[in-house]
Amino acid sequence: MTRIPAADRRSALVRAALRVVADKGVAQATTRAIVADAGMSLASFHYAFESRDELMAELIRHVVEQEGTAVLPQPAAEVPQGVGGPEPLRQVLRVGLQGYADHLRHDPLREKAMLELTQYALRSPAMRHLAQAQYERYHALAAVALESAAQRSGSVWLLPVGEIARLVVALTDGLTIAWLVDRNDAATASLLDVAADSVARLGRPA
Repeated sequence: MTRIPAADRRSALVRAALRVVADKGVAQATTRAIVADAGMSLASFHYAFESRDELMAELIRHVVEQEGTAVLPQPAAEVPQGVGGPEPLRQVLRVGLQGYADHLRHDPLREKAMLELTQYALRSPAMRHLAQAQYERYHALAAVALESAAQRSGSVWLLPVGEIARLVVALTDGLTIAWLVDRNDAATASLLDVAADSVARLGRPA
């Protein structure tokens, strides 16, 4: 096999682990299954990672980082301001939530894998901190997006933004599981409307 740089080898194994976890679950994501999916040898795996748990930890970090700001709207610097003044807060929220739903629909395997990995981390005392770090990251992303939404709409939040961020993450978690179960886009659109209405009520014009 052509020699692969260590960083590329690790990246390929992380992507393979994501596919195996999403398809078969964490229990079946053995080292042998992962290297088979990646088209590598067991020796290649141990050259890149010391253990399966180290790979699982890297997988969690990788997927959380890839979530980016899909939870809510992109920062204002990346999304043009509406013509003629601030955008309605509810509209900004609804568009952002739709972006999250589109992200979910585009790559459902990623979200299935994250649900598996969260439960796996919670069951393992040595890995539990990764689940905590995962949700700290989600809450931080949601808070940044909420601050952007307030800026774009000329609004202020009536509660601390961190509290609202936790609500948004809880809403998107429920939406994710519901959609993965029934793949009902129409029902999801209705849920997005309710979520946008509910969160928008926690803000007011500045």
